[in-house]
Amino acid sequence: MLQRIHPNKPGGRQYTGRFAPSPTGPLHAGSLVAALASYLDARAHHGKWLVRLDDIDPPRQQAGAIESIIHCLMKHGLEPDEVDYQSRHTTLYEHALARLDQRGLLFRCTCTRATLGPNGVCIRDCQQSTQQNSLATSLRVKVSPGTKIAFDDLIHGYQSCALFAQQTNFIVKRRDGLYAYQLASACDDGDSKITHVIRGVDLLDSTFKHIHLQQALGLKTPQYGHLPLVYGTDGSKLSKQTGAKALDNRYPEANLARAAAVLGLPPSPKSIRNVSQQLTWLTSQWRYDRVTR
Repeated sequence: MLQRIHPNKPGGRQYTGRFAPSPTGPLHAGSLVAALASYLDARAHHGKWLVRLDDIDPPRQQAGAIESIIHCLMKHGLEPDEVDYQSRHTTLYEHALARLDQRGLLFRCTCTRATLGPNGVCIRDCQQSTQQNSLATSLRVKVSPGTKIAFDDLIHGYQSCALFAQQTNFIVKRRDGLYAYQLASACDDGDSKITHVIRGVDLLDSTFKHIHLQQALGLKTPQYGHLPLVYGTDGSKLSKQTGAKALDNRYPEANLARAAAVLGLPPSPKSIRNVSQQLTWLTSQWRYDRVTR
């Protein structure tokens, strides 16, 4: 069954966008592209822009990263209307899990990485098992046979995924008791009434899962726009995992100019004297059709 999403028009809802970094290290050039695009989209729509720290994975969290991220954003003039923390939302996640369980959409999985199938899918009989197991288990959400998700991306246009074929089931709560990114992000976007999500194209696969969970939980689906990635000189995607160099806060104008170029925006006029003026100019130039596809 094809479940095509026609993204919600803000209508009576105030435009609300968000930038949601994980505090696993400082922001780098790729992070700034996502933050800048999200910020510009919100300001161009005269809406709210939130920063949400996705701090639900303490083992991966780097000491001082939260403070570093906020400081970096402020130095680059990207001042949020609100700062939130996923770690404060555990009650929200538990309520969502209870709703999914009541609908018969969850099952306990005892698989380890070694026993999982392609794409991290449970391929054993965990879904059919009714026995109580003393082993540590993860919680997985069932995807009904034939499920397809489609939506209209603000930048790339029509996108679709045969979700059942690619992800027959996926984790929403881990074996170690931590909440999975897919569940937390879907719940928080709904709770914060996010209308637009502008982020990297590397998260496109996650978007289909988020929409699936939004539907299952009765949450509204934001409009999504996926941005080009930033690559290093070795051709690899810039990321914290690959040791991407932290932004140098001494040169915010130059950093913003490079990020704007990735987004297809024209250079700022020479009359621009500071970050505030630069962001005002870039907001006036922001358009989806300028972003590289």
